[in-house]
Amino acid sequence: MASGQIAITVLMGLLLVVVAALLTRIENWRSYAPTAGASSLTGEETSYGHSEKPGGITRWLTTVDHKDIGILYGAFALVAFAVGGIMVVLMRTELMWAGEDIMSASLYNSLLTSHGITMLFLFGTPIIAAFGNYFVPLLIGADDMAFPRINAIAFWLLPPGALLIWGGFLIPGMEAAQTSWTMYTPLSAEQPMIGADLMILGLHLTGVSATMGAINFIATIFTERDEEVTWANLDIFSWTMLTQSGLILFAFPLLGSALVMLLLDRNVGTTFFATEGGGAILWQHLFWFFGHPEVYILVLPPMGLISYIIPRFSGRKLFGFKFVVYSTLAIGVLSFGVWAHHMFSTGIDPRLQVSFMAVSLAIAIPSAVKTFNWITTMWNGKIRLTTPMLFSIGFVANFIIGGVTGVFLATIPVDYLLHDTYYVVGHFHYVIMGAIAFAVFAGIYYWFPIYTGKMYQKALGKWHFWLTMIGTNLTFFGMLILGYLGMPRRYATYNLVSVGPIDLFTILHQSATIGAFILLIGQLVFVWNVVSSWLYGRRVADGDPWDLKDDALYSREFRWHERRMNDDLVLADGGASDDGSEES
Repeated sequence: MASGQIAITVLMGLLLVVVAALLTRIENWRSYAPTAGASSLTGEETSYGHSEKPGGITRWLTTVDHKDIGILYGAFALVAFAVGGIMVVLMRTELMWAGEDIMSASLYNSLLTSHGITMLFLFGTPIIAAFGNYFVPLLIGADDMAFPRINAIAFWLLPPGALLIWGGFLIPGMEAAQTSWTMYTPLSAEQPMIGADLMILGLHLTGVSATMGAINFIATIFTERDEEVTWANLDIFSWTMLTQSGLILFAFPLLGSALVMLLLDRNVGTTFFATEGGGAILWQHLFWFFGHPEVYILVLPPMGLISYIIPRFSGRKLFGFKFVVYSTLAIGVLSFGVWAHHMFSTGIDPRLQVSFMAVSLAIAIPSAVKTFNWITTMWNGKIRLTTPMLFSIGFVANFIIGGVTGVFLATIPVDYLLHDTYYVVGHFHYVIMGAIAFAVFAGIYYWFPIYTGKMYQKALGKWHFWLTMIGTNLTFFGMLILGYLGMPRRYATYNLVSVGPIDLFTILHQSATIGAFILLIGQLVFVWNVVSSWLYGRRVADGDPWDLKDDALYSREFRWHERRMNDDLVLADGGASDDGSEES
């Protein structure tokens, strides 16, 4: 315990020294505009007094440009995605056979805890913020986010948060948290390892970051829209970002409060979640009041991405645009009335259980509205099977499976049978990996020409899709079957499990592990494609790389991209500098 505290002191001291060194290097905190010729891109002068961006690492450490911050969010999220993916590959390798083979149960539990938190808080929320930061101002005709400096601060809270969450693995001699990502009490309140305290502090930082970002998005969409952008013609992605930000504003502060209470229980001796105090069930109520809206916080913007991309490659406008918007708002409202369906087996009042079951079933209706709208948009359309469209179609297919399996879990008698089995893991991952990650990949490929100026390798993009689609379904459909057979989740071994046929468990776990390795290969293809295309790819010839003008679907962000390309060409050919002289 003493050595762990010394390690934390040294780590925080080094962090303070680094922060102080960086502050001494920064002359001022002024806002930087995109480039010296930015006003010609937007058609109007910006409200900031600015000079051209500095070069090198200083640019990325001091930038408040929404596009740069979007790229920083995206790079951070993809690194976290890689870390979480490596963790789960190690876990799946351990589950290839029934006993303890490559790691101890305690290490497995640590990886299980960090994997869940990493994917939800360090990948899911930041990757959505990446798209939002880069494209929402472009889509609504704004110069930048409403609060550029707060936007930068919100991002720079994430790296120290990640280091704290992973601190149990990074600091020698310190044991990582083993609470699972839900941190249920009394286990999380009684575990002695300091790694759990670091994880709680890191989670708190990510929550503050998300809340600051949400306030910024709300203010930007309400106050920074171009005069031509009304609520009636606001794009669907911005609608989902606005709804998501509203959910964050109500959900994340509650999580922060619960985390502070848990930290006090662990270190000060309070009894918020002790048997003689509030009780262990209090944590579950507080956590899931945040936790289930968090699912929609993660899935609504990807739904917006899919609603935005599918029409572009179907050659027609989104069918039932208003109903998609209304269903988005309905999901936002209903998401706060379903949290206790995670707690049916805890013995809460049956009358409460029935009410939560009713709302949990009702929230499937707006999700179904979206699904039918996506299918109808594609119906009789001029479908082009580009990589973004393939990932969008894969999203719809996987989301249907994830949604239908969720309806079963929302039903009280079925939940009693399947609660805490691999069925829940399969359902949840069909939504997180099978839907959210697919929408993220669709967005990355669709907007790749904008933030790189180049085109990805199309053959590798399709290889990435098929490997990801096959790996996802092989991995998580096997988990659904394991759940039906009664295999409990969160077990490092299953040679002592008293339910179900062990041989069949082994075969299904092995098929899921093979699927995980296929997923890993697919993501390696993705990394190679993105990096090589960004560095050496073919430059796009014009501002319409997807031929959207042919179907009158050419949108604001590509018009901005075309103006930027024209501006770059003028500067390259020799344009007028600020003092009127010619420069090349």
